Amino acid sequence: MRKLFPDGKVWTIPNVMSFFRMLLVPFIIWSYLGLKNTTLTIVLVALSALTDVLDGRIARRFQMVSDLGKALDPLADKLTQVSLVLCLAFSRPLLWVLLGLCVVREPCMAILGYITIRKTNQVPCAKWYGKLSTVVLYSTALVFLVFPQVSQRLANVLIGLCIFCVASALLLYTRYHVGVWKQADAQKAE
Repeated sequence: MRKLFPDGKVWTIPNVMSFFRMLLVPFIIWSYLGLKNTTLTIVLVALSALTDVLDGRIARRFQMVSDLGKALDPLADKLTQVSLVLCLAFSRPLLWVLLGLCVVREPCMAILGYITIRKTNQVPCAKWYGKLSTVVLYSTALVFLVFPQVSQRLANVLIGLCIFCVASALLLYTRYHVGVWKQADAQKAE
């Protein structure tokens, strides 16, 4: 592990919280699709969201920011988001478009991040547009969970907003990573 994460910060509180969020994913899916228990699903999603907020604050406040955490936190976010969209897509067909976009986005983001790490030897941090995309997606999912009878028009607007935010974040991250690569290449050329 030390070779992969040279900062040595593996079993920190924020990283354990990210692992915990990943462990919640199958329970979120099971509670919604298997048990059909919306209340339990909301509690699990709220617990996941709370640990998501806390892990970042704890990491920054107590100097526990780590390369592993920079990778785990967004992975836990994406797993939770995709599981929520998947669960809700069975009742909101337009969500299948969002799910497809998420399925395309994640390998793209992984490739962009991998190339950035290879070129700079640094794990990139999340940007505001990625965080905004996460907040919009979680908020929309919670609206659908708490108010399952929301009008189709409002549902379409919320899903459209999610699609816009996810697509925009992917484009902005792509631009960011390409800029970092150009800067790294320029520094190597000097």
